[in-house]
Parts: sequence; C-alpha cells; structure tokens
Amino acid sequence: MISPTSSSRSFARAAALTSALLLLVGCAPDPSPSPTPTPAFASEEEAFDAAEATYRAYTDASNATDLHDPHSFESVYRWLRGEALSAAKENYNAFYASGMTRSGETTFDSFTPVSHDRQIITARLCLDVSDVELLDTNGVSVVPADRAPRQSLEVEFAPAKTDSALAIFSTISTAAIKC
Repeated sequence: MISPTSSSRSFARAAALTSALLLLVGCAPDPSPSPTPTPAFASEEEAFDAAEATYRAYTDASNATDLHDPHSFESVYRWLRGEALSAAKENYNAFYASGMTRSGETTFDSFTPVSHDRQIITARLCLDVSDVELLDTNGVSVVPADRAPRQSLEVEFAPAKTDSALAIFSTISTAAIKC
C-alpha cells in the first residue's frame, strides 16, 4: 500500500508539472501571419519584360552547359520550376548518361505576351535550334532528321526567387504562332 504522503507528493509533482506546461503553452508566441501575395511588377509591360529576361537567362544558361559536367546544369535548373524543372533534369541526366556532346546555340525571338495575372505570366516565342547539334559518343548526330529548325512555344512563368523574380513553370509546343 502507498502511504498518503507519497501519493500527495506525486499528485503535487504532477500538478506542478501540468501548471508549468500550461504556462509554457500560454507563453508561446502567436504564429506569424501568412504573407499576402502582392504583384511583383508595377505594370503588365514590366511583367512581360521580366518574363522575356527570364527566358533569355535560361537560354544563356542552357547554352553554357557542358553535357559532360552535371554541375553545369545547376545554372539551368535555377530558372525552372514544376514540370519544366522535372523535364530538364530528365533530359540533362539522359544527355550526361549517354555521353552526348552539344554544338551550336539555341536562340529565340518573336516573344509575344499572351496573359498576365498575379501568379502566372504566359508568352509565346519562336525557338531557333537550327544551329544546335547533339552528337553521340561516336560523333554521330542524334537529332531527328525531321526536327523543325524553328519551334513555336508557349511558356508559363511563375514567381520565384531569381534575379528576374520569375521562373519558367511549363513549356508547351504550340502551333499558335508561325515561326
């Protein structure tokens, strides 16, 4: 049998511990409020200019990659999010794994604004890959013979922590514009 004094002490300890926990919970700081999204750009024109600058930075980073050095891919990845990032990682990893070499540079023109809201900016552009060649380890081109030298793309940009405050979220081939 437990003596009353031991039981009283246990109860007192439990009560003190419970009181201390309640005091700690009561003194916890209030959670900070969630930030309200605000437009990153003062005007639609500024948003589209940032989108074009983003795509240009992405293209420059892509042209600067060395397909034999996976560390060089990181400069491309920082301009991508979502499906665009997943696709790029898959492609660059495949190029690296198969020992491919790239020559030539990708360029773009005809950057055409389509839509803009607080979260997504959409534009169409003509991608020029006429100068780009992908070579296997034997130096043989793996570019399909029917690849169009100029390709029409619709690109979606989303807010991101980049120099332009945007990143490419998706890129879809489209026949919406003639390149």
